Amino acid sequence: MMSESERVLVTVAVDFSDEILCEVREISPLLQIERHFPELSHEVMARTEVLYTTGYFPEPEQAPKLRWIQVNSAGVNHALDHSIVQAEDIIVTTTSGIHASNMAQYCLMTMLMFNYNMRLAFDLQSRAEWPAEAHGVFSPIDMDSQTVGIVGYGSIGRELARICSAIGMTVLATKRDISRTEELNAFIMPGLGDPTGDIPDRIYPADTITSMAKDCDYLVVTAPHTDDTEHLVEDDVFAAMKNSAVLVNVSRGAVGDEKALITALSAGVIAGAALDVFEEEPLPSASPLWNLDNVIITPHLSGFTRDYHKKAALVFKENLRRYLENDPLLNQLDRAKGY
Repeated sequence: MMSESERVLVTVAVDFSDEILCEVREISPLLQIERHFPELSHEVMARTEVLYTTGYFPEPEQAPKLRWIQVNSAGVNHALDHSIVQAEDIIVTTTSGIHASNMAQYCLMTMLMFNYNMRLAFDLQSRAEWPAEAHGVFSPIDMDSQTVGIVGYGSIGRELARICSAIGMTVLATKRDISRTEELNAFIMPGLGDPTGDIPDRIYPADTITSMAKDCDYLVVTAPHTDDTEHLVEDDVFAAMKNSAVLVNVSRGAVGDEKALITALSAGVIAGAALDVFEEEPLPSASPLWNLDNVIITPHLSGFTRDYHKKAALVFKENLRRYLENDPLLNQLDRAKGY
């Protein structure tokens, strides 16, 4: 029988269920899977080679055997400055790709809510009021005659493109590197997304977002937050948009210029916004966004699902197989890009 010292110690510092842990253990007898949640001792960390974590990151001297960190989120902004995340000899991977379905559906939901003027419908319902001229008040435009522009063509943007294309919408997108449209070494939920990048009618370079924005009925932000994307969606973008257009942001609040957005919404430069992320979270009660009747606000929920751990385990299991075979891991952090 293989001794513990001969196996790879994989420490799971999240509340994975016993069922998920059993599935992970079935991958290989070379793996010693241990769940340490909510407490993780220094003694265990000193022996750990693979760490699955949400917010705990040891100092390098506390984890001399650590070789790979799997983060339980798509973004690593909260950990980029940590010394062990910056260590070049440590692989860091994310769960990017597991959020694509529910986040894309959130985006489509909010687009439909604006198209059908559901905020007004809810207000009328709360007052038990039936409008005299309902067809005049509610006059949606066929979705298959509208255009969605996707800012950032990663896993979320590609799944949104797939479902928007399926209902007949015109799809445009911006991408950091337009010379390569396919997704490489990224986790993709089976049957979802646009792995080869064939769906958009046109893909724009990231710095030409204003050119794309002028043709969009909905501008959906799914790009990661980096130094390059800080306030990417700002005054010039809002000025280029149709005054009937709607902004949807599910990426990070700082990808948009919130002050410029408030001005654009207040002045009718754009018709509305659905916001799941904000520059400061929780969104302060004093924010003017709360009082605008053309805004849908949700508390950073679009990436959550009851099956989150089950989906995250799919990435982890595939990466564990790859780790044992010395194959490239999926969703590796590119420290230069910041995601």
